[in-house]
This record gives sequence, C-alpha cells and structure tokens, in this order.
Amino acid sequence: MTLLDVRNLSVSIPTPEGDVHAVRSVDLSIERGEIHGVIGESGCGKTMTGMAMLGLVPQGARIAADRFHFDGEDLSENASRLRGRRIGLISQDPAAALNPVLSIARQMDDVLSAHRDMPRQTRHAEAAALLAATGLPDPEKVLKSYPHQLSGGMQQRVVIAQALATGADFLIADEPTTALDVSVGAQVLALLRRLVSERGLTVLMITHDMDVIAEACDRATVLYAGRSVETGPVDDVLRRPGHPYTRALLAALPDAGPHGARLAAIEGSIPPPRIAIAGCAFAPRCPQAMLVCAAEPPPMRARATHRWLCHLPEDAA
Repeated sequence: MTLLDVRNLSVSIPTPEGDVHAVRSVDLSIERGEIHGVIGESGCGKTMTGMAMLGLVPQGARIAADRFHFDGEDLSENASRLRGRRIGLISQDPAAALNPVLSIARQMDDVLSAHRDMPRQTRHAEAAALLAATGLPDPEKVLKSYPHQLSGGMQQRVVIAQALATGADFLIADEPTTALDVSVGAQVLALLRRLVSERGLTVLMITHDMDVIAEACDRATVLYAGRSVETGPVDDVLRRPGHPYTRALLAALPDAGPHGARLAAIEGSIPPPRIAIAGCAFAPRCPQAMLVCAAEPPPMRARATHRWLCHLPEDAA
C-alpha cells in the first residue's frame, strides 16, 4: 500500500536576484513498511524535498505539486498537523539536534508531553523504554546525562528515540550516518531496519552514500539538480543503472576501479538553482550527451518498475 505519493514536486524560494529552484520536479512513491533511499550530490534537493513534507521550508517558499499525498492526506494543507504526529525527522547532526544545556530526560519529556497524553511518571517510563528500544544499554543513566556526555552513536540513538516518541510511523532520516564512524553508522542502519521490521515503520533515507543505499534500502530514487532522474528497486538501480548520472556516481566509488588507479570523478558541477533548464540538466557533464539532450526534456525509459529519464535508448544503458 502506498503511504507517500508525490508527483512533480517543486520548491521555489523568491530572492531579490530571482527565484531559487531548490526542487524542480521530484516524483516519489513509497510503500508502507519500506526504506526508500534518496541519493545525489549536495545541492540536488534531497533535504529540501524532505523538509517540504514536514512543512519546514524557508519563509516565503512556494511548494507546488501535481500530487502531494501522505496516507491519503494532502501535505500542502496538512504538513504542520502531521509533523511529529505521523511524520518524524532524524537529523544528520545529532549533536546540533540536542540541546546542550538540558538533560536527555528533560528533552525526551518535552517531546512526549507535546505529542502524547500521559502523566509524568508514565512519560519517564516511556522515555526509558524508547531508549532501550534503540539499543542503549542503560537507559536510566542516559536519561540523567547531558548530550556532551554521550558518544556520537549514543546521541544518534537518542534522536531516533525522540522521533519514535512522537508516535510517528514515517521517519525522514537525513544523512543519519554522516557524523558517525563506519562501524557505528552500520549499527544505526541495522537499528533502523530492525525498527522497520518490529514497529512497522516506513523510512525515507536521505544520503549521498551509495553504500548506505545498498545496505539499508529497498528502493531508491536518484536526484539531480532538483529532479528525480531514476527510481526503482535497489538491485536494479545499483546493478543495472539506466541514467548516466547514476552510472557516474557508481563509477566514482573508491572500489569501482582497478587497485591503484586514479579515482574517477564527475567533471563540472550541478547547474545553479536560479537558471532555467530546457533539456537534460546532466547534459553538460554527460560523456554520452547528444544535441537533443540540451534542447528537449528527456523521455521516460522503463524496465518493469525501474524507470529513468534519458534520451539514450534502453540498450545504451
């Protein structure tokens, strides 16, 4: 069953120099109980797409979409009401997300009192249970602690517990492993998969790391210059990528080339968000670009549920 259905989402921010097109055209379809990854370089619109679902875009920003539904409700009208109650956020920097001068107990209690109707004693027990559910070994000790007394991995687990405390069943995880070392990051990904299985959660995983997509996600959407350019099951996207940008991202992985060879890189940069784009936004950086790529929007290509936008015929992918 589809929980999130987004069609042609755009977010424009007016400035004195003209509109900034933070998101140009994003499509997302996320089934209940899946982890759906969104990947792309910095500046591709990943975080702004998630913030639009929460109604946390910059003041004056304009959100438009052909369809912008969460569990049948229009997010354009109901994002603020669904935020926290149904849709939670796991931020990429847990140290910044936690208040340094308040104990974890106080911060957990603030979330529970804002979203759940229960007495203080019950809230304390619920906070301890939520921390235990994230794998923290001594919840009572953690509750008495301040953020600086916890490791980065423990802080991230507290932030996940706060997201669960609201009662949300859809979590937007914005780069949840970026601030963590590799081993702790792997533990956090395993925790999220376990919570999805045990609690029936659905997760939108925002990341720039293909390894996170491969390890944690069921489906993936690739964004470029504010547009979704490829989407499908993770195995299809990673093993049989259709869009040249996806192939370039995979080729740039450290272990993609021969040992000792120079690392591959994508030449050029993402188009500035103020300019209009007539054809394929990736054309100036694409080694397979044709004249038509710069002039006309690319058509949709598909293999079953795996879809991508490209002028190149399917056999060229």
